[in-house]
Amino acid sequence: MRELDDLLLRYLESRYPIAADDEKAAFQAVLELPDPELNGYLLQRQVPTEGSKAFVIKHILSIPNV
Repeated sequence: MRELDDLLLRYLESRYPIAADDEKAAFQAVLELPDPELNGYLLQRQVPTEGSKAFVIKHILSIPNV
């Protein structure tokens, strides 16, 4: 979905460059999730149980759409 791609791109452009290495690794792990699971998190239908993934998803969803 284009909207989900936009969410990820906004994170990459605004947060990823300043993120710590562990956050970058967690983001890469999020990208490796199966599409249904990733979509569930980004559409807020599911909540990740792993702390580092939850942290990254929270930041992805908190970036305003400009």
